[in-house]
Amino acid sequence: MAENFDQEKKNEVLFLQLIMTFETAAWQQMGKLKNPLTNKIEKDLEQARLSIDMLDMIKAKTEGSRTPNETKVLERILSQLKINFVEELEKERKQKAESEKKTEEKGEKKEQKSPNEKSKAQKSKDKKENN
Repeated sequence: MAENFDQEKKNEVLFLQLIMTFETAAWQQMGKLKNPLTNKIEKDLEQARLSIDMLDMIKAKTEGSRTPNETKVLERILSQLKINFVEELEKERKQKAESEKKTEEKGEKKEQKSPNEKSKAQKSKDKKENN
């Protein structure tokens, strides 16, 4: 009986370790934690989405066999990751929109001529019309 209890505790610890492995990966992939191998912030939202999806799959596949503590930890982790993921997506969309706007503004400025250039062009046109 004690042996069975020890195995159950061991399995709970291993399950939580597995969950935390995907959690840490997702935080790193969202750019919220440094990658310990490169010591740099790296952002890859598609990989973060995959890590979160893996946790959702684990939740679905272990439904009915988790301890209350495992369920509580897993649900808390998923909730925090999903909220932060949505925030990161929104930041990325805003940055992309701002970047596109700046690119458009630069393009418009190039298309516009300075007042002196316009007057020169107008002078040339006027000269042709007068001749």
